[in-house]
Amino acid sequence: MRKQEFIKLLAVVAATVGLFFAFVSPLAHSIRQGLDLQGGTHVVLEAEDTPEAKVNDDAMERVVRIMEKRVNELGLTEPIIQRQGARRVIVELPGIKDPDKAISVIGKTAMLEFQDEAGHTVLTGTDLKDAREQTDQQGQNLVGLEFSDEGGKKFFDLTSKNVGKRIAILLDGEVLTAPNVKEPIAGGKAVITGSRTLEEAHNLAILLRSGALPVKVNIIETRTVGPTLGQDSKDKSEFAFTIGIGAVLIFMLLFYRLSGFIADISLMAYVLLLLAALKFLDATLTLPGVAGIILSIGMAVDANVLIFEHFKEEYKTGKTLRAAMNSGFKRAFTTIFDSNITTIIASIVLFMFGTGSIRGFAITLGLGVVLSMITAISLSQYMLKLLIGANIFQNPAVFGASQPEKSGEVMGRA
Repeated sequence: MRKQEFIKLLAVVAATVGLFFAFVSPLAHSIRQGLDLQGGTHVVLEAEDTPEAKVNDDAMERVVRIMEKRVNELGLTEPIIQRQGARRVIVELPGIKDPDKAISVIGKTAMLEFQDEAGHTVLTGTDLKDAREQTDQQGQNLVGLEFSDEGGKKFFDLTSKNVGKRIAILLDGEVLTAPNVKEPIAGGKAVITGSRTLEEAHNLAILLRSGALPVKVNIIETRTVGPTLGQDSKDKSEFAFTIGIGAVLIFMLLFYRLSGFIADISLMAYVLLLLAALKFLDATLTLPGVAGIILSIGMAVDANVLIFEHFKEEYKTGKTLRAAMNSGFKRAFTTIFDSNITTIIASIVLFMFGTGSIRGFAITLGLGVVLSMITAISLSQYMLKLLIGANIFQNPAVFGASQPEKSGEVMGRA
C-alpha cells in the first residue's frame, strides 16, 4: 500500500464530505427565491385603445421597458416582467409585503402635464429630463424637476407669461399642486411640493422619471401567492431534490462499488459548487430552476457512468487498473464533451429567447452542466487515480469491473 496516495484520498474525501454537510443547507437557504417558492404578488395588466393612443407592438414593448424600470427602481427582489399575447403584461413581485402600494406605482399611466390658468397644456412628461425626491431646509418633502433643453425653454416661457398667476401640475389628470408664479423660472429646474412623506416623494419621482406609459393600461388580475403556498412548493422541491440525490448515490454504490463511491463524492462537490455559484451570481431560484439543477445532476451522473463503463471495457482487454482507467477517461471524454456542449447551446438559446422562469431554468441547467464536466472529468479522475495508486484493493470487482477474458487454445483431431 502506498500510504501517501491513501492519505491524500482520505483528505480529499473528508474535506468534500465535511464542506458538503457544513455548507449545503446554509447555501441553499441563502439563495434568493422566486414567487413560486417564497410567495408574493402576481399582476396581469392589459393595454386598452383610446382616441389618443392605439395599442401596437411598439407601444407594448415600451410598456414592458417602463414597467421594468419602475419595478427595478422600487428595489424589489428579482421581479419578473414579461409580455403575454398582444395586449397583456405579467408582473411578478416576489416577497412583496405591501402589494397595493407596488401595484399603484407600476400601474399608473403617469401622464405629467403643466397647464396655465386657461387649462392649456404647455409641457408634458416628454419634456422632463429627471425627477428626484428632496428635503428642503424647512424639512418639506419635494420632488426636484430637471427639464430637457427644449423643456427648459417651454417652462421659462410658461412662467414668464404667468407671473402672478397659478400654473397647475397634473399627474394622470389629478392636480398635484398649483403654485403661484412669482417670477420667470430659468435654468430648466423646478420643484413639486405637496408630498406628505419622503417615501411618497420618492414614489412620485419614480413615476415621473420612468416616463409616461404610451397607452392606457388596466389591472385585470391580482393574485397573491401566500407564504404558506410558497413554503409548500419549497418543501416539495427540497424533498424531490433529496430523494433524487439519495437515489443517485445508492445507484452508483450498488453498480460501481468503489468507483461509484468516488462518483458520489464528486457529486457532493458538484452540488456544493453549483449552490455557491448561484449564490455568487445572486441568482433567483424558482421551481423551473430547481428542475434544471436536478436535470444537471442526472447529466453529471451520466458522465460518470460513461467513464466507468469504458473503464470496465478497457480492463476486460487485459490492461492494468491504472491503464484501463486512463483509457476509460480518454474514450469517454469526447462523448461527454459533445453531449454537454449541445446542452449548453440549448441553454443559451433558451436564455436568449425565453422569458422569466424559462431563463432561470436555462441558467441553472447551463451552469450545472459546466460544473458537472469539471467534477466528473477532473475530480473523479484525480480521486480514482489516488485510490488505484494506493494499491489497497487488487480485486477489480470492488471497482465494478470483472476479470479480464482469457483466451485459450483448443486441441482437436487432425
